[in-house]
Amino acid sequence: MEENFDPDLIHAIFKLVWSRRSKKVEGNEAIDLEQAGPSTSKKSRATTANASALKVSCELLRLFVAEAIHRAALIAEAEGIDTIEPTHLERVLPQLLLDF
Repeated sequence: MEENFDPDLIHAIFKLVWSRRSKKVEGNEAIDLEQAGPSTSKKSRATTANASALKVSCELLRLFVAEAIHRAALIAEAEGIDTIEPTHLERVLPQLLLDF
């Protein structure tokens, strides 16, 4: 069985990114996304992800990482090296980002 990313971890990462983006948009007004209730304006409402979206996001992230490792391993193998080094990942990431 292939290991997958923890949906709670991915959700926490998403919430962190969403909170940073909302702070940039709002300027100096800091918004606590966790305390935003149903009566708040659309700009300050909490952004959420349902369980299905988190599951799909985890799978996409798993596939992305697996593909990055596979491509970096091919480069390392072509160079005659048994281990993947950061430079191998640096070389494959631009094309990988374009492919995804």
